[in-house]
Amino acid sequence: MSELKLITCIVQRGKAEKVVKEAIRAGAEGATVFYARGTGIRQKLGFWGKIITPEKEVILIVTNDKVTDPVFNALIKAGKLDKPGNGFAFVHSVDKAVGFLTNK
Repeated sequence: MSELKLITCIVQRGKAEKVVKEAIRAGAEGATVFYARGTGIRQKLGFWGKIITPEKEVILIVTNDKVTDPVFNALIKAGKLDKPGNGFAFVHSVDKAVGFLTNK
């Protein structure tokens, strides 16, 4: 098995379905999505922070090296992550995994 990576992507609630669809189109084999509540910048902005929705969707995608960059780039494009306030994504190395099947 090639080296595995974990892509974590955090987007505004309601945006994950589109982002995951594009990730799968780019080569991801699947994704796990769950809800979360963001804190931090909202509190620092005071009154203006009330317009930032704290509800988020967190997307976890395990990929092999061959598709990590295309999937990551698809997340950026679909989620418009290159624009402030739309979310963010990052990649971790996976040291050990069980149950991850790949056909590629």
